[in-house]
Amino acid sequence: MKDSLRQQLERLAMRLAELDASLSDPAVSADMKRYRTLAREQAEASALVALLRRYEQRERDLAAAREMQGEAEFAEMAKDEIASAQADMDSIQAELQTALLPKDPDDERNAFVEVRAGTGGDESALFAGDLTRMYLRWCERAGFRTEVMSESAAELGGYKEIVLRIEGPGAYGKLRFESGGHRVQRVPATESQGRIHTSACTVAVMPELDEAEDVQINPSELRIDTYRASGAGGQHVNKTDSAIRITHLPTGIVAECQDDRSQHRNKAKAMAVLLARLRDKDQTERAAKEAATRKGLIGSGDRSDRIRTYNFPQGRLTDHRINLTLYKLGMVMEGDLDDVIAALQAARAAQQLAALESGQALM
Repeated sequence: MKDSLRQQLERLAMRLAELDASLSDPAVSADMKRYRTLAREQAEASALVALLRRYEQRERDLAAAREMQGEAEFAEMAKDEIASAQADMDSIQAELQTALLPKDPDDERNAFVEVRAGTGGDESALFAGDLTRMYLRWCERAGFRTEVMSESAAELGGYKEIVLRIEGPGAYGKLRFESGGHRVQRVPATESQGRIHTSACTVAVMPELDEAEDVQINPSELRIDTYRASGAGGQHVNKTDSAIRITHLPTGIVAECQDDRSQHRNKAKAMAVLLARLRDKDQTERAAKEAATRKGLIGSGDRSDRIRTYNFPQGRLTDHRINLTLYKLGMVMEGDLDDVIAALQAARAAQQLAALESGQALM
């Protein structure tokens, strides 16, 4: 085990002693929110420290077996014990390294997925519709609940823009790497001569925040407009100004919702999207200030990054961040995204592990 990893675990053992003392303090017990937070941290630290102690015990067993190796009558038994102890140590170290990878608390949150048509005109809007259908199919497979927060349909089909809310444990953690530029290469339905066109959409995935968390908004900085909802909805749509548009004046960021008949609920939904967009803007700006050497393998999720190409003539999907190529585009477009998501999560874990082994600070 590398010294940097061992030192990190020993610091964790000291932290565990502090947590044990804190949890026995009546003042902490009286504050249930703080108690639950510390109890979760204590449970995680306790499990890791237990693994460390198991590792150290097997280290001692290995050292003892090597000493016995020089004695003829114990040589065979020592050989077996050396192999067993080394295998156990390797297994425990791998378990420790995985457990120590930094966890993003946002990963367990619900998510907003925003799909926007980009370059390519009508074909881009149609592709935005295809991407939306892909995500909805994947959510159905994964057991996640979905709802449309806002949409702007294109004349020939698809969307100029659509915002989905994905509800379920780990939704953001699974979809976070979808943020970026998605490029499609195919023959559009409107193409009479069979020529392949290239167009693009952008996707932004944002975690849904707890109410009033992280982003503080001055009500005087908001402009709230009501308007008559468009699209399906029957007579009600034509009579009631229930749709809501909220503009954050300092940044110009806009969020709107017309999904619900209730103006109050539409306002709450639009505000949730606005908060997520403001936080996303803040995090993107901070990430842009980081040195290039600290940029993640997966990328910043900036919408200008071209992350993936969907080549329909070849049935090929290519994720450029991790050089992943799959020849199962039809299945992917039907919502079979699991291989792509798993590969991106594995690449992130490998990057975090490399930084952990080198003793670097992890973001």
